[in-house]
Amino acid sequence: VCMIALFDHEEVGSDSSTGAGGPVMSESMQRVSSCFASDEPHAAAEQLLISTRRSFLMSADTAHAVHPNYAEKHESAHAPKLNRGTVIKTNDNQRYATNGDSGFAVRELARCAGICIQEFMVKNDCPCGSTIGPIISSRTGLRTVDLGVACWSMHSIRETIGIADVDNSFILFRVFFSSFANLDKQCSFGSLHKVCLPCKKPQAK
Repeated sequence: VCMIALFDHEEVGSDSSTGAGGPVMSESMQRVSSCFASDEPHAAAEQLLISTRRSFLMSADTAHAVHPNYAEKHESAHAPKLNRGTVIKTNDNQRYATNGDSGFAVRELARCAGICIQEFMVKNDCPCGSTIGPIISSRTGLRTVDLGVACWSMHSIRETIGIADVDNSFILFRVFFSSFANLDKQCSFGSLHKVCLPCKKPQAK
């Protein structure tokens, strides 16, 4: 089941009945997954857990593009540019929800689609904002990647993005909806999704 969720109040903390910190996402997942559950006791609750472990969330926002007037604010290897592709955002302090598995999944989808991906990690001596990605991921347990189009002057009255990045992101989202399930079957992501194989018995010599 593919779903797009849009939330209010992201700029003021997301803690509202219609924000990412509210019940919208978890209730939607519960209602959808229960449609596939049997009538046996506790089947709906178990189906929700199974569905959650199989699901994947793209938290789509914007990303800080390197600004020609403030290039020193970016790490040289993490300096997204306008019109160069969608940006995967990573932060070791969990300000973004991307991890090794979720980042790989998006890079692989982009590779299959023939589109560009950029990487962003904030410079150590600069503060870092956050997104709704960690909020939803921590409340639901969904595998999550934070990404977005590169943007100049974020939060100002003259935010600027590249039109090619909008097209790039559209292609990425379309491929995600059509191809992620197949990719997920081909890969073994994380300890929660690995199959525990039977231990081999020692052979007598």
